[in-house]
Amino acid sequence: MQHKTIKVLNFLFLISLFSFQIATCQNKTKIDSSSSFNTILFKVTSTDHKNVSYLFGTHHAFGKTFFDSLSKANQALKSCDVLIKENLNIQGKMAEDIINKRTTEVKWNKYLVKEDLAYVEDLFANSPTDYKKMTPTEMYTFLNRYFKQQICLNKNANDTSLSLDDYISSKATEQDIALYGLETTEEQIELINKDVEGMPRRTHKRRLANIINKIRTENSNSCEETDWYSQMQIDYKLDTTCTNTLILTDRNNKWMTSISNMLKQKNCFIAVGLSHLMFDCGLISQLKKLGYTITPIEVK
Repeated sequence: MQHKTIKVLNFLFLISLFSFQIATCQNKTKIDSSSSFNTILFKVTSTDHKNVSYLFGTHHAFGKTFFDSLSKANQALKSCDVLIKENLNIQGKMAEDIINKRTTEVKWNKYLVKEDLAYVEDLFANSPTDYKKMTPTEMYTFLNRYFKQQICLNKNANDTSLSLDDYISSKATEQDIALYGLETTEEQIELINKDVEGMPRRTHKRRLANIINKIRTENSNSCEETDWYSQMQIDYKLDTTCTNTLILTDRNNKWMTSISNMLKQKNCFIAVGLSHLMFDCGLISQLKKLGYTITPIEVK
């Protein structure tokens, strides 16, 4: 693959937290399972109030074209009073702002061979983010998302269009729908790094070398995740225990406090990474336990 320098690289990598859990969800789906649904959209209703809300499981590498094709999801968003998403992009408090304020630089020659380091330098040549101040974990997270967008979804290297989550946010703003973030960008960055805290340098080196090689060779054999999501034949494994306490269980539990309160007051469109809807700690299971009726809705 002949590398193309990105003219504007919006470093919104942190919402790619989804990629840390998705590997546990990629087993072939069982459509006859009671927790298998051919959708990523669910209606949320209760006998205690008249509000009608929706859960929408996102994949952050997708964007405008994908969401615009989902007529029912667009109708659901339009019917709501507030959009609830993982985080809000606030000027001065975005990932690039947080990273650029750091005073410590990573010695990348300890993590990347000369050729790979040159590739990264070229990639970030016109980026507002100082890659020298990123951690190896943050770099891997960014490159992993870049791989999914450029190789798996064939997104043009100079395409600066929004991620799926942020595109939904822009649609909500156009329709005067209020926005609510469940956590801050800073909290998400801390989680990304804490999730692999203590990982040996040799493991970081191997992961970075592998993902750069996949991008260079346009290795679409590793695109199961995006293929799986776009097909929307998903086993939500609602009876399966969550295995990642930090990224899934703890965050879901924290989010539920805000979500349950807002569902009683407003018609809400909740757009979060698909894995947060899955498993016994997911939002679907937790809302069911609170007495809500969760109804799968076709997105088109």
